[in-house]
Amino acid sequence: MNNSTQEIVLEKKQSQIRDKVKVKSLIQKHGMSLVLLLMIILMTILSPAFLTTRNIMNVIRQISVISIIGFGVTMVIITTGIDLSSGSVLALAGVVATSFAHPGQYPIIIPIIMGLLVGAIAGSINGTFVAFGELPAFIPTLGMMIAARGFALIYSNGRPITNLSQMYEFIGGGYLFGVPFPIYVMFFTAVISHILLKHTKFGRYIYAIGGNAQAAIVSGINVKKYLVLVYTYAGLLAGLAGIVLSSRLSAGQPTAGVNYELDAIAAAVIGGTSLSGGIGTITGTIVGALIMGVLNNGLDLLQVSAYWQQVLKGAIIIGAVLLDKKKKK
Repeated sequence: MNNSTQEIVLEKKQSQIRDKVKVKSLIQKHGMSLVLLLMIILMTILSPAFLTTRNIMNVIRQISVISIIGFGVTMVIITTGIDLSSGSVLALAGVVATSFAHPGQYPIIIPIIMGLLVGAIAGSINGTFVAFGELPAFIPTLGMMIAARGFALIYSNGRPITNLSQMYEFIGGGYLFGVPFPIYVMFFTAVISHILLKHTKFGRYIYAIGGNAQAAIVSGINVKKYLVLVYTYAGLLAGLAGIVLSSRLSAGQPTAGVNYELDAIAAAVIGGTSLSGGIGTITGTIVGALIMGVLNNGLDLLQVSAYWQQVLKGAIIIGAVLLDKKKKK
């Protein structure tokens, strides 16, 4: 074999290697989006009622609350933390907000501010214990999960808070130009969160802390301050989710939001946020939430047992974590 032939063979092998690398990179970057697309195609084939405007709107509205929580949880996980309190904070913010939302009682801005404030305070407490108490995030957020649920029950005397103003109920149950209003809230929150994460110093520092907290400290980043801010933001979004859900239910339910924190974590992880920290995007979390929403909705249309839906959801989460671990290697 002469030199010219050897060069041709070598070039061909190098081209094949580059193609394989490109394919792997594409799968790693857009793998879950492809999974979502395949799920949509499969569900459309199995159920003609799936790919209708009304049903798609219903799916997006159903995932809106989980997505809003998930945006904050995504940032927390990027810092290598976790937030188990989101569902309970949602319930507490919901009952507090609805207590100020009776007809003719206060302007609509007051219950909204109160709900957001409750969420932000709960989140800042979580962040303070993680940053300054130097506790593993699992511990303070687990404590907050229990305490916030208790406060919600105490505040509401264990009963739903009803008789809400029409303007408040519009937040979670109204339509604007034929689109459910919670979708607008989710979209707005996603845009703000994306900008914070990708185009601000706040976001760069979050990735730096998640990548290597010690290196971030050496670089002059006030890690404790930004950890508190991250958890505060996550709590703020849990409060917003509580406002949307209580509005949709037309009641402040102290028992609302059970397991929502797990669904939010699942949406983030399925969407590519690494539990090891340093990796994650808002768009990925939306894809993860859509995968869960399409799965639940499609299986409902196919009349699959809710018990099996839980099993499949758990399997998808485990698969996503294994995929993340493989990508890390």
